[in-house]
Amino acid sequence: MKLVVDISLYPLNEKYIAPIKAFIDRLNEDTGLETSTSAASTIISGDYEHVMSVLGKEMKRTYMETGQAVFVCKFLNGDKMGSGV
Repeated sequence: MKLVVDISLYPLNEKYIAPIKAFIDRLNEDTGLETSTSAASTIISGDYEHVMSVLGKEMKRTYMETGQAVFVCKFLNGDKMGSGV
């Protein structure tokens, strides 16, 4: 099953750019994910289990490195979407 996630990260500190960039860079390094980043969010797609595993690991790492942060996510069943994703 393919999963598509639209995710935004909001670190709750004054130096917020570096944690956002680091999170996106780590997602881009994973060859099992397709990523597309805009000014407001990143869209991640791939195999359901793989996407959830990577997100869990990278969200935890962000919390450990950054402290408080807010993740806003929308999860979509990629199997039910058109060929545009």
